[in-house]
Amino acid sequence: MSETQTFMMGEYEASFPVEFRYAKNHMWAKEVEHNWRFGLSAYAVRLLQDVYFLDLTIEPGMNLQLRQEIGSIESKKAESSLYSPVAGTVTQINEDLLDDPTAINLDKYGAGWMFSLDCTGEDLLPVVDYMEHLNEAWEIAQRIIKGQANA
Repeated sequence: MSETQTFMMGEYEASFPVEFRYAKNHMWAKEVEHNWRFGLSAYAVRLLQDVYFLDLTIEPGMNLQLRQEIGSIESKKAESSLYSPVAGTVTQINEDLLDDPTAINLDKYGAGWMFSLDCTGEDLLPVVDYMEHLNEAWEIAQRIIKGQANA
């Protein structure tokens, strides 16, 4: 992997390739053959810890709206719905990941990709802007983790 930026999540490091783009819902995006490939960022994977189930309810050819529910994920720490990071048309699903989602844990920026979209990518953040977003998100996440969401 090339150059990365690092965000400290307490004592843990989350690294982000600088050539990728990022969505505020903690998905990464990489342009591959005129489409954008999406997966979970190191930040999301660290919060989830040990992903063991992935269900995508989307298929190639489907048109997605921003924040449309696209499936769910389960891990050691949480069960969560997944939402589209941008509007676009689904071009590909990583079928291997549906059978065995451990690549999300082991190779999040490679084999851990989930799906590809035909979209503009214009709403995706460069790593510098995503790091700013993480500073805000981390404060909220720490309160939730500590059971102080309403503090």
